[in-house]
Amino acid sequence: MNRHPGILYSENNVTIRQVDISDAPALVEVYRYYVEKTAITYEYDVPSVSEFEGRIKAITNKYPYLVVEKDGEIEGYAYTSAFHVRKAYERSAEMSIYLSDKCKGLGLGRKLYEILEDISKKQGITNLYACIGAPEVEDEYLTNNSINFHDHMGYKLIGRFTKCGYKFGRWYDMVWMEKMIADHPQIAHDIIPYPDL
Repeated sequence: MNRHPGILYSENNVTIRQVDISDAPALVEVYRYYVEKTAITYEYDVPSVSEFEGRIKAITNKYPYLVVEKDGEIEGYAYTSAFHVRKAYERSAEMSIYLSDKCKGLGLGRKLYEILEDISKKQGITNLYACIGAPEVEDEYLTNNSINFHDHMGYKLIGRFTKCGYKFGRWYDMVWMEKMIADHPQIAHDIIPYPDL
């Protein structure tokens, strides 16, 4: 039984819970590695804590934003966000996930995604998408690990953009992957914002 209402999963010294704005400094540090050392994100500059707080607030108005802790330390996060701002796209959402190296290979990415998919279904979302940096040839900044993870999670490759991202003096591709998580009703209702579930 969860003792904290924000806790969604707790087992073997691992807790997955809803984000709190006070998590922003720790989440920036998780994200810092991806910005400075990888082409997984095409962002060049590590956002400030206040900028990150603004991102959290914008996302959590409508979508779930989850934090994973191991032994009481924040080790990663995942969230859904708008696939596109136009109203007609409302039943689609984009997935994002960032885990520290200490958490990779423990099945936490799968657990985060399973929880997000369950919440998304309850919201009325039917389609989930992942926008993923993709190397033409794997290198020290970018591998196909994220593509393989999404493939194992049931996502299908639906598009590839060639040499559209430039980072570390190299050109990288970008792919979109898609997963249908619910039927598409003849009459679709507005999705339920996550805070209202």
